Amino acid sequence: MINTYDVERTYDWNYQNGPVYNGPFPEVPKTPGKNFLGLTVNSRLGIPAGLLLNSNWIDAYGRLGFDILTYKTVRSQYRECQELPNWVYIEGDDQIDPSKLDEKQKLGASRPADGTKVTSSVSFGMPSKSPDEWMPDVARARDVLRPGQVLIVSVVASPEPESDVSEMIADFGNLAAMAREAGAQIVEANLSCPNVCTAEGDIFLDAELSGKIAAAMHKGAEGIPVLLKLGHFADNIRLAEVLQAVDGNAAGVVMVNGISRQVVTGDGKAAFGQGREMSGILGRGIHAFSLDNVKTAMDVVSNDNLSLEIVAVGGVKPYFDAGAAAVMMGSAPMFDPTLAISFKQKYPDW
Repeated sequence: MINTYDVERTYDWNYQNGPVYNGPFPEVPKTPGKNFLGLTVNSRLGIPAGLLLNSNWIDAYGRLGFDILTYKTVRSQYRECQELPNWVYIEGDDQIDPSKLDEKQKLGASRPADGTKVTSSVSFGMPSKSPDEWMPDVARARDVLRPGQVLIVSVVASPEPESDVSEMIADFGNLAAMAREAGAQIVEANLSCPNVCTAEGDIFLDAELSGKIAAAMHKGAEGIPVLLKLGHFADNIRLAEVLQAVDGNAAGVVMVNGISRQVVTGDGKAAFGQGREMSGILGRGIHAFSLDNVKTAMDVVSNDNLSLEIVAVGGVKPYFDAGAAAVMMGSAPMFDPTLAISFKQKYPDW
């Protein structure tokens, strides 16, 4: 089984040496152009913030036919990654109940037989290179795009313990401007990282704050589309309130960015080590409630006549059937880099 991200090695090793893929690069089927947030794309198939660590990763997955490519979340300052492990697999492939917040997930096999059907857990802590490194690299990523491909740059604020909310909002706005200057065609605010232990992981639950961040991002982006990455909503009313608050400044939302859970070994110890008991869950186990959130968001947009597009993360066909503007494949492309080519062959209208 291919692992283009080597989970046994550090984030920095994968940043410098990845992706672990020596080809071949199959011919990518030609498909009709589609519209995505006002930009023409070959397909509405993409990869969300997470797997594409830098321009080398953008280049490789662009050559493999993914057309909406998201540069991994960056900050206005350097932030190192958590120590190994950073990526593990969860036992079983059952759907996780999002209402059972205290339910612990058990560590599974180190190399599952079929990686495209696995549930994973990640604990990186949203690392970032410094702007003097990531901004030139974003420019390189933009340069390696093929016709019909677009570059999203994901950003997150880095609030200090003593800072106030207005400083965090300003940081998001400044980052939008920096991403645009570097070459982003779309900028995304990551409001929902489930593998951090601070409040920056659940900003999306605050409608008023999300609205203020969207406004600051819109101003900083100066005309390029703004996306907001959201987590799981247990409350449909709160989901509606957030969508209403960001409408007009955000062009769309990306959902669902996993959930936060405890992951334990067979003897009950924290899989990622002491102090990192909570981590982000992604993959097959969160598909059902993620699809439900996307469908609810689509209903809100329609019923309230909002201008937002809904970008889904996860399993492909059910989301397109639900009306998603695009589908971003999270961890599956790590295990099967040719997924976009396979989907283009079968579903050229995607």
